[in-house]
Order: sequence, then C-alpha cells, then structure tokens
Amino acid sequence: MPTGIMSPLDALRWSIEMGADEAVLDAPIDRYAESAAQLAARQSSLPTLPVRPAEPVVRQAAQAPLAPSQGVVDSRNAAAKAGNLTELRAAVAAFEGCALKQTATNMVFSDGNPEADLMIMGEAPGAEEDRQGVPFVGASGKLLDRMLEAIGRDRTSAYISNILFWRPPGNRNPTDAEVAACMPFVQRHIALVRPKVLVFVGGASAKALLDRKEGIMRLRGKWYDYTSPGLEVPIPAMATFHPAYLLRSPGQKREVWRDFLAIKSRLAGSGN
Repeated sequence: MPTGIMSPLDALRWSIEMGADEAVLDAPIDRYAESAAQLAARQSSLPTLPVRPAEPVVRQAAQAPLAPSQGVVDSRNAAAKAGNLTELRAAVAAFEGCALKQTATNMVFSDGNPEADLMIMGEAPGAEEDRQGVPFVGASGKLLDRMLEAIGRDRTSAYISNILFWRPPGNRNPTDAEVAACMPFVQRHIALVRPKVLVFVGGASAKALLDRKEGIMRLRGKWYDYTSPGLEVPIPAMATFHPAYLLRSPGQKREVWRDFLAIKSRLAGSGN
C-alpha cells in the first residue's frame, strides 16, 4: 500500500490496481438507515398483542417466630418446678419429649461434687457413658481427669454434666431440636448448682449455652458471661476443646493447657 500523501490521480490508479475499476452507483448507500427501515417494516407486520395491566406487588408479612415444640414447653415447665437437684434428676428421668431417650440405654445426668465451684458441661454421652449412666468415663473421660489433675482438681472438686442426657445413636452430632428439648433442664441444672466458673468443653455445648454461632476454634480461650433464667448474676464461663477432639488432635493440648491455667487463676481469684 502506498505511503504518504497521494494525489487524486495516484489514488485512482492505485484503486484500479486493487480491482476497484467500476462505480456501482452515483451516490453512496446508508446501510444503517436501510437496516432501520427494514426493521420497522418487519415490526409493523407483527400482530399487536393486548397489554396486560401490571399486577400489584403483594408484600408478604414477616413470618412470626416459630412456636416452641411441645417437648420444649414440657421441659420448660418441668424444669421450673424442680427446686433441687434430686427433683431435677427425677424430672429429666420422667421426660418423654426427647426422642433420644427411646434409643439410649441409660440417662446420664451428672458426676462429681455439686457443691464444687467448678462446673464442666460437655456435649452428649458416648457409648461407655451410655452403658454406665455416668458422664466422661470413657477414653475422653480419662483425659478430662488428667486435665483436672493438672490444675490440682479431681471429681471431688468439680461437677460434670452434658447438654444432652441421652446418647445420640452412633455418637452423631445432636440436632437442634434435641438440644432445644433438653436446654431448659440444662439451664435449671446450672442455676441450681451456681458454680463460680463454668467450662464448656466442645463446640456443641459452647454454642448452645452461649447462644453463639461461631465454632469452637473462635470461641475457645475467652471469657464470657453466662446468663440464663434463674440466675441473678452472670457466671464467668470459658469454652475449650473437648477431650475426644484432643485424642484425635494431640497437638491442641497446648491450647487447652493455657485455658485450664486461666480457669485455675480465675478460681483462685474468686475467694474459694
């Protein structure tokens, strides 16, 4: 292609060499205008459809919170009537609002000293706990005993329970409905014991009793104020890893050691 400014004659010669040797029309054609005209002609030939009036927008009213299940209502009423631990244990034993009771061998209520200033809340009984009817007696229970021993405690100076009183089949995670059915009993349990310090071992107990959605990795190692119906003042509470998790992940024992040192220091500062 020639470079630089070409004269009209040179431009004509170059066009002929390129094959443009014939003028088709005297005036250029506006192809855009032609396309617009053809489109308008096609649209005019289409049948006219009736225009439906716009339907009014119907806004749905906000759904009211779901009413508690009958099991929750029954456990709430039964727990409120329990004036001491003996009555609470009997109320839990008579409760039929949690389906786990039908598949469990034994109810697992508590172990240790209810007069102790330290209360430990686990998640649910395992196979060995279900057989014996006592919390934390399997492999994880033996590790919990060593954890208590490391801060100068044992089951005579601690009180131990779970947020579920019956073992879920196959040690599966408890459902929200199962936890909700037992929660009034658990809250009453804590209110009757009134420990100086609460320890939640495992994510299920920590989230349920603190009403939080974070996992145990975020919840552990921090102090919280536990509150519930029947408590005049909050109870200092800490979440930590469950012993069963430590058996699978022994590298996390260092973190739990820090947690238990903080618990020991808090108990020493409580004046008991």
